[in-house]
Amino acid sequence: LEKRLVRKEALEGSISAELKNEYKKRLAYELKTINEMGFAGYFLIVADFIDYARKSGIPVGPGRGSAAGSLAAYALKITDIDPIKYDLLFERFLNPGRISMPDIDIDFCIKNRDRVIDYVSNKYGRENVSQIITFGKMKARAVIRDVGRSLNMSYAEADRIAKLIPEGINITLDEAVDAEPQLKAMEEGTDDERRLLRISRSLEGLTRHASTHASGIVISDRPLVEYLPLFKGPNGEIMTQYTMDQVAQLGLIKFDFLGLKTLTVIQDTLNLIEKTTGQAVTLDEIKMGDSKTFQLISSGKTTGVFQLESAGMKELLRNLKPGVFEDIVASVALYRPGPLGSNMVDDFIKRKHGEIKETYLLPQLEAILNETYGVIVYQEQVMRIAQVLANYTLAEADLLRKVISKKKADEMAQQKERFLAGTGQNGLNSNKAGHVFELIEKFGGYGFNKSHSVAYAMIAYFTAYLKAHYPVQFMAALLTEDMGSQDKTIKNIAECKEMDIPILPPDINESQVDFSVVGKSIRFGLAAVKNVGFKAVEAIVHERERRGPFISLRDFCKRVDKSKVNKRVLEGLIQCGAFDFTGVFRSRLFASLNDAIAFGGISEDPNQLNMFNLFLSRKEEDSSFEPIDVDEWTDDEKLRKEKESLGFYITGHPLDRFADVIDQFATTTTQDLVRVKDKSTVKLAGLVNAIRIKRTRKGEKMAIINVEDKKGFTQVVVFPDVFARCATLLNDDRPLLITGDAEVSDNTAKIRAQDIVALETVKQRTINSIVIPVSQGGLNRSSLMKLKDLIFRYPGECQLKFRVTLDGNNQTTVIAHNRYNIMPEENLIKEIESLIGAKVISEV
Repeated sequence: LEKRLVRKEALEGSISAELKNEYKKRLAYELKTINEMGFAGYFLIVADFIDYARKSGIPVGPGRGSAAGSLAAYALKITDIDPIKYDLLFERFLNPGRISMPDIDIDFCIKNRDRVIDYVSNKYGRENVSQIITFGKMKARAVIRDVGRSLNMSYAEADRIAKLIPEGINITLDEAVDAEPQLKAMEEGTDDERRLLRISRSLEGLTRHASTHASGIVISDRPLVEYLPLFKGPNGEIMTQYTMDQVAQLGLIKFDFLGLKTLTVIQDTLNLIEKTTGQAVTLDEIKMGDSKTFQLISSGKTTGVFQLESAGMKELLRNLKPGVFEDIVASVALYRPGPLGSNMVDDFIKRKHGEIKETYLLPQLEAILNETYGVIVYQEQVMRIAQVLANYTLAEADLLRKVISKKKADEMAQQKERFLAGTGQNGLNSNKAGHVFELIEKFGGYGFNKSHSVAYAMIAYFTAYLKAHYPVQFMAALLTEDMGSQDKTIKNIAECKEMDIPILPPDINESQVDFSVVGKSIRFGLAAVKNVGFKAVEAIVHERERRGPFISLRDFCKRVDKSKVNKRVLEGLIQCGAFDFTGVFRSRLFASLNDAIAFGGISEDPNQLNMFNLFLSRKEEDSSFEPIDVDEWTDDEKLRKEKESLGFYITGHPLDRFADVIDQFATTTTQDLVRVKDKSTVKLAGLVNAIRIKRTRKGEKMAIINVEDKKGFTQVVVFPDVFARCATLLNDDRPLLITGDAEVSDNTAKIRAQDIVALETVKQRTINSIVIPVSQGGLNRSSLMKLKDLIFRYPGECQLKFRVTLDGNNQTTVIAHNRYNIMPEENLIKEIESLIGAKVISEV
């Protein structure tokens, strides 16, 4: 503790003797409680493996859950949260009046969590340490998919029905049928649909499979087989056959080792900062009142920021405009269904901005609630109110907190009587005291664990700080960590473009395994290329470091290990642009690949050189290799092949050429869709990423399509009336403008299509007429016949006019018969202008 206080003084200035005494008094109380409850060993075990992790360079979270309220945990460096500074309560974590095992959950860097488990296993004996089993249940969505497969239903159809089930934890099929009209209709639908629902209901809730618990570890003083049966998982891992709760009932001690991706992102960012700037930044140096960080958070530009990146949270932050760390803590606590659905969040925001005056029923409440503008946000505030107003001990107040969360009427009545008796002893007005209890009962039920909010708000602040001050390094680390998710990568690339950070395509001479920082740009990592496994990347980087950059495709084929880099790998590398440095068209490299492989295959082992090429430079060796002469791929072809090899577009996007049309006609993006009003009409520009066609009970065709834009993906439902009109447009990667009704719930959104049109025709639909300028001499017969052929190739609704220039620069307009009406597509306009040698005029 003394070391912690010395560090605190160094960062925050001198500490008064009174405050030091408060720390010592609190620590003495906690240690006394811990020892009396027999939990000293538990704390020391946790402190030991966290100490190992820190000394081994494995990132550890600042805290998690109620353990962040313990000063003893802070002194032992189990947590990095000062509980006195943030008024966190030890009794919320460990209550002598509520006998239960302490529960310290620890977040570790997700890449190195297994190293800590190995340390514990080696220290206490592998026979004494085990991971814990968990049993997956057949929940609503899973049971529909499983039963559908058993009934020989196509995966697409079963998946479509499963996705009709609303999002929500532990939602049942009965609840889903009541909430979703399409599921309700299936109860009276085809025999197959009724059978699917009937069997699924009978199986719902049964155990489906066994797997390893995400975090649970049990440590015993003796071999675990003396206490419980063990189980060997599919990868040879040992785990208990008893679940987490059953292990606890046996009296065994379990620990939660959680892997947190964000800790890996933070550490990778710090490593990139040091590598690119020479500056060794540590989290301890980060000031908690940094204006640039709060500016970023208040703007809602929090993609990639821990806990703050959902669309709903971004909106909350833009409205709240956090200015102090405590506002971030409150945001983490408030962004949950209860507070959001109770108008509590709006009230909190208005109070912060002075739109509603802060009022306190009793003056004693101000010191407890002023940091949350008079609103009860945390469970700890409920406990403090009971302590200050009604003479509860904090241990008793913790029991009140539990009763409020259970919402049992008889227990609440007993607590109310106890509360009013205590306030009466303090001479408080009984009416006001009764009203305070009603507020506790109402808002306390929504109250969140402040210890957890502070711990996670701290991680949020650190990630926001790094994004604000080191944006390129942060986004490179984030892209690397999200490499396996197409949806997240698209979102992160879009965020980089918003931040004016160029994303450079893969390059076999420049790219590392992961995404890397190049000046103020980010270079794609080779591991992000599809079908290029880690062994292939390792072979490429190793050869490049050993013998220098590759000079050509043929040089590459000759030097790399053929057992690790095959033709499929090379195709992906060419398609994504990794050989663009050669200056040869991608199409020619692709067409010449077989020759390059054969040519390079002369020497499988680069160490085995024949007498002739000992005297040649690599450039001279390569000069005899000529790529096959074929036309370069069109821009659309290049983008399509980039997507094939990467899973997303990188050097451009098919929507780029429609930017002006999208700005003019689209009203939302896939990212912003969750923020629009439910049932409102929206217009979305995007590409068809995937399509599932099905038939209704009447035998009519409809479709479920996944639509992609530059921000992400969303689902669009196309019912038979719209499908009949628009089916020919629903091709992969066809740029479309979709008009429809937004269906928004639980932070998810989709569109029910009303109309779908090709983007290239959107602007043309607003053009009423095309005016072709003609001189008095007119066009010769040959030109007229060519013009007539052009017009008949593009029939449409747009009127055709000729503006004829007469003597004296007078003009007259001749309107063509409606059988010559056209569709004013871009190609037609270009061909007409080329034919007549003049600019065509569009009239809207």
